Amino acid sequence: MRVIVVGGGVVGTMHAWQAVERGHEVVQIEREAEARGASLRNFGQIWVSGRAGGEELATALRARELWEGIGAKVPGLGFRPNGSLTPVRGPHEYAVAEAATAREDAAARGYRLLTPDEARAVNPALRGTFDAALHCERDAAVEPRTAQLALREALKAGGRYTFVPGREVREVVGTGAVRDDHGDVHRGDHVVLATGAWLSGLVRELAPDLPVRRVRLQMMQTEPLGEPLATSVADADSFRYYPAYRGPALDALDAGQAQAPVAAAHKMQLLMVQRLDGGLTIGDTHEYEHPFAFDTLEDPYEHLTGVVESLLGRPLPKVRRRWAGVYAQCTDTTRVVHRQQVREGVWLVTGPGGRGMTCSPAIAETTADELSW
Repeated sequence: MRVIVVGGGVVGTMHAWQAVERGHEVVQIEREAEARGASLRNFGQIWVSGRAGGEELATALRARELWEGIGAKVPGLGFRPNGSLTPVRGPHEYAVAEAATAREDAAARGYRLLTPDEARAVNPALRGTFDAALHCERDAAVEPRTAQLALREALKAGGRYTFVPGREVREVVGTGAVRDDHGDVHRGDHVVLATGAWLSGLVRELAPDLPVRRVRLQMMQTEPLGEPLATSVADADSFRYYPAYRGPALDALDAGQAQAPVAAAHKMQLLMVQRLDGGLTIGDTHEYEHPFAFDTLEDPYEHLTGVVESLLGRPLPKVRRRWAGVYAQCTDTTRVVHRQQVREGVWLVTGPGGRGMTCSPAIAETTADELSW
């Protein structure tokens, strides 16, 4: 079988991985010289802790298992099972963390509620003041800026994979066949369009009523911290964002403890991951209304800096980079992904939202199973 994958981001590359692993030939087409979208502009988190129960959690846990297996084959991914800590302050935040540990699926997520001393034993870099911390052992991380490069190198080594950069697919010209902007036709048994947040052009022509929206966020990366940050770190604003924490305790938090004005205005949470070079990736904001701003705003960065410094108990290293990114999210946010046959032999796979890095291996596995690869 020959599979054409359109899109060089993590969702597309994981579809290529699944096809090659199952013995098929793959041609992967990317409109840029290298992928430049949300697959690189993210935390690199394999984030199990905040996922909704049911299908979403099952997908995240399966993806976590697949990431670990792929990481063993591709050391360049930088896979590490680092877990996460969410420090909490005050009775309302503590109650949400405590309720999380009482969930039926708490053991599957690896939830534990730790005292400050126990949390610092897990992550000594957290020298700030807090009352407790929610630990999720199943969270993990990879290196987002290099993951696709490492995966492609491993795919090329098998001899059944071709990467075609700098080509934008413009037209479906038959069953399992597409034409790029150089006029070349690429034919296969199946075409998978994994175009991420690129929802215009061909995607709009094929699926004009696509139930997917675009979301913009701001992030930053620092110089090396100078010490290990042993886990990923979130703050209690993440409770307000992730569906795993919904319930009476979260309702009480929302009613009794307002977010900081900047955090509320920009729909913020703190997520922080240390890169292999020692720097910290920190974010993020959420912007849903189009048209998106073309510039980045400083207030969210100042807010994040204050939160991080209060948890680390030390000044933040110098910021090396700031950026904005855009990802695609199903308008029904309970759906993990939108998968749709748009022409004979052609499938569109998009809309995982902020779950793309986490769930992409399992999303691709499901596509492969459904198409009988």
